[in-house]
Amino acid sequence: MASITIRNLDNDVKTRLRIRAAAHGRSMEEEARLILREAVERQAGPTNLTRAIRARFAPLGGVELELPPRPPMRQPPRFE
Repeated sequence: MASITIRNLDNDVKTRLRIRAAAHGRSMEEEARLILREAVERQAGPTNLTRAIRARFAPLGGVELELPPRPPMRQPPRFE
């Protein structure tokens, strides 16, 4: 396993991380690992728009859209 050191972290950020970790019953280090893991996984999401939309709505059970009827196609222009 690799390790990193984060220097010059604002005191406010450290305090909020400590509070968030305590609320979740984790250490600050574990909370930071989880935050970093989630951030990296989010960026590596689907690049296909259709997959991204389906993934977004899958937890909701999907979405059924009613498609409006299409009018008949018009005649192509005549170039005489």
